[in-house]
Amino acid sequence: MTDYGLAPDQQIDTSKPHSARMYDFYLNGKDHYEVDAEAAGKVLSVYPTVKLNATVNRGFIHRATRWLAAEAGIRQFLDIGTGIPTEPNLHQVAQSVAPEARVVYTDYDPIVLAYAQALLRGTPEGRTAYVQADVREPQRIISATELRETLDLSKPVAMSVNALFHFIPEEEKPYELVRELMGALAPGSYLMLTHSTADFHAETWQKVIAVYKESGISFVTRSKSEVAAFFDGMELVDPGVSEPHDWKPDPGDRPDEIRSADINMWAGVARKP
Repeated sequence: MTDYGLAPDQQIDTSKPHSARMYDFYLNGKDHYEVDAEAAGKVLSVYPTVKLNATVNRGFIHRATRWLAAEAGIRQFLDIGTGIPTEPNLHQVAQSVAPEARVVYTDYDPIVLAYAQALLRGTPEGRTAYVQADVREPQRIISATELRETLDLSKPVAMSVNALFHFIPEEEKPYELVRELMGALAPGSYLMLTHSTADFHAETWQKVIAVYKESGISFVTRSKSEVAAFFDGMELVDPGVSEPHDWKPDPGDRPDEIRSADINMWAGVARKP
């Protein structure tokens, strides 16, 4: 892999693992480095179903996005913590239902910026844009020119923060970040969120967190009630905070065949009144 001609202040750091590139490894992608594969391999050794976890999480994102576009009538999406593009991307799912859908992606990793063009190929009727910004700087996201030129914040927006906030420890005020971001969105907007939990197998997660910590990456699991708190003040969509494979499964899905301890995640979608 190369530096993709990025500016000096945007160079990709290949000296240490990165969570987005480790996630690419879990999804059997090709856009990671040896240092990421090594760290992800350590996670795999203590959590053998981590790849299934990543696949189930993506399945939830696809179903929730389709539901938001088809059932809730949402035509604007804000995907924070986008990660490395993996088809179908969120805009492809949304625009398969509503070709006029508009999507803004945000991430702070330069490697995602390098692949941003893959995120910008949407339908002629719709629009996509990319903002390089950190979720810990919500006003930078909300005030970004690319966002303001793409989304109309006076109308509902679905905000996606999937597999993101388990990288935000308490001292970085994760709940406040969500409230600030949702506060900038119109009534009728939605929050879509997934989050890792140790509710089903605490011993495994002690080992997983140790691997991430050794790699210099903060990681925190949260209980079902702690994940539910992200949705405080909002109206949860049935079935509420649930395991991702149990959230409105498609016909032919077999969520009852998936063990909770293999996935270790909570997921939910809620509407801002």
